[in-house]
Amino acid sequence: MTVSSFPNRRPRRLRTSPAMRELVAQTRLDPSDFILPMFVAEGLDSPREISSMPGVYQHTLDSLTRAAHEALDAGVKCVDLFGVPLTADKDASGSKQGVLTTAIAHLRAEFGDDLLVMADTCLDEFTDHGHCGVLDACGRVDNDATLELYGQMAVSQAKAGAHIVSPSGMMDGQVGHIRTALDAAGFPDVAIMAYSAKYASAFFGPFREAVGSSLTGDRRTYQQDPRNFRESLLEVELDVAEGADFVMVKPGLPYLDVLAAVAQASPVPVAVYQVSGEYAMIKAAGLNGWVDADAVMLESLHAFKRAGADQILTYFATDAARALRERG
Repeated sequence: MTVSSFPNRRPRRLRTSPAMRELVAQTRLDPSDFILPMFVAEGLDSPREISSMPGVYQHTLDSLTRAAHEALDAGVKCVDLFGVPLTADKDASGSKQGVLTTAIAHLRAEFGDDLLVMADTCLDEFTDHGHCGVLDACGRVDNDATLELYGQMAVSQAKAGAHIVSPSGMMDGQVGHIRTALDAAGFPDVAIMAYSAKYASAFFGPFREAVGSSLTGDRRTYQQDPRNFRESLLEVELDVAEGADFVMVKPGLPYLDVLAAVAQASPVPVAVYQVSGEYAMIKAAGLNGWVDADAVMLESLHAFKRAGADQILTYFATDAARALRERG
């Protein structure tokens, strides 16, 4: 018997054509996987492009509504709203949040339950010091005093019509406190997406421009150290025990190992946030002709799905959804 010197197993057989590759694809994206972060700003007459995030805007109510319609028409079922107040309206406790609650109510009136409206439940956009909570006499973020304000903020957002509140401040106990406040106020059906594994990342830079951040110092005393891994699983465990309906890993691509581990461990859906710096790098490289931006966009989103993400927050949401629809 003659034994062939060629390989018996040829993995390339399953890569021979687009149809074959589609047949055996293990990871599939759908527009309904995406959540579109959106910024609504006080005092604008027209939408204002964010210079470090080409194609992303601070919106007026009218332009916010148009962009939300475009997202929904593309198949995106959820948006995440961030409010940008006037600088003069910022104070030490972030009390003036009307731009955000007004936008929530506006979108809910426009879309009803056809589009899920999620709200960022954090004080950093609204405080004059730019931190995610109130400060004590020594200038440190006061965890427990901040929880009281988070509870009030979540209830205000629920009253405005938010389907989901999303505490991003990384305060210990924030999910449990918000769940208690929502239930006591008669909003047991409002869900909580917890920023469970949120790192003190340098990839957040362009977001500071997007929300007009007034931050002094840094957030390393409450956001996670990028060098650490195990505490992410602890944070997820605590948030789930406190009543989180979703958990999240943020940022995305630099923390795929964390995302994969959280997806393995979590009994609730797992989201990942492709943050402003990730978006900005892809856009900049594409605009300079260094990469095919659309191809890199989809490759990065498939990486999140492959690692175990159920939902993906991305500024590419509408563009990616359209690209998937065009591919059929």
